[in-house]
This record gives sequence, C-alpha cells and structure tokens, in this order.
Amino acid sequence: MKVDSFHTLILPLREKLFRHALGIVRDRAEAEDILQDLLLKLWSRPEVWEGISNPEAYCYRAIRNMSLDRLAAAANRKSVQPGLEEEDRSYIESESPHSRLVRKEQRALIDHCLSQLPERQQWVFRLREIEEMSYRQIAEALDISEELVKVSLFRARKRLQELLLGEELREKKQIEASQEQNEKL
Repeated sequence: MKVDSFHTLILPLREKLFRHALGIVRDRAEAEDILQDLLLKLWSRPEVWEGISNPEAYCYRAIRNMSLDRLAAAANRKSVQPGLEEEDRSYIESESPHSRLVRKEQRALIDHCLSQLPERQQWVFRLREIEEMSYRQIAEALDISEELVKVSLFRARKRLQELLLGEELREKKQIEASQEQNEKL
C-alpha cells in the first residue's frame, strides 16, 4: 500500500474504528491501544492490502477481532479494574452529578438490553445506529447480504424496544412498591 492510500483510505476511519473498539472493550485507553496496534500492523504490512477489495470492511472486522481478543485476554488474567479516569473526569466536567448519573444509568440500561440481543443483531445495530454505516457497508463488513442486514436491524430495533419497555414497566412497579412501603410507615 502506498502512503497516499493509507492516508486517504485508513486514516479517515480512525474515529469510527476507535468508537467501534470502545464499544466493545469499554475502556478508552484499551481502545486507543487496539487502534494503534491495528494502524501499525496495516502500515508495516502493505502487501496485505493487495488482495483486499474493501479496506473499510477489512478494518472493521480487524478492529472487532482485536477488541474481542483483548477482552478474552483480560478475562483470562482477571485483572480488569475500574479506572479512576472516569471519576477524575467528573470533577472537571460542568455537567451536574445528577445529569451524569442519569446519563450513566441510561447508557447502562441500553447496553444491558443490547447485550441480550443475538450477536449479529448487536453488530448490525451498532454499525448502523452508532457508526452510521450504510446497509451495503454493514453487509460487506459482516460478510452478509444487505437483505439480512435490514432484517437483523429491524429485529434488533423491535427487540430493543420490547426490552426497554419491559425495563420501564419493571422500574415503575418498583417505584410503586417502595411508595406503598413508605406510606405504610
């Protein structure tokens, strides 16, 4: 691969690839390391690019595989510790603690519901809704047909809606139960 090709095809994908890795590993520093490893690997092995028809799809698949490998390695080491970086950032940001907590709870709820979907639906949903990829790009990245992308996305959205509504009803019932308990006291 020529320097120009690397700069025009790969470097513009950095942010999307980073977000993709971050969505998998949930750790900013780890996602940055994975992206850097991928870029270094691509830069140092230009012969790999000769047979690749869709570099974007190749990069998405590679970053996904590298992220999953890192997760597996971390699980084996059992040394995953919550970072202090997120706590430190809360003092710097101007967002109120309440807003930050609400946003964090919403994100956790969506992640929880998303994790209950089949793997293909998770990937299709993330690539379409978060990475804003076209149906064709998703089909190429996941090596499936565009029709299957559309069906998977429809099913993912429908199931997420059901899961989120179920969680909302469950939360309302818990609130009502705690209010009844408080009234009894």
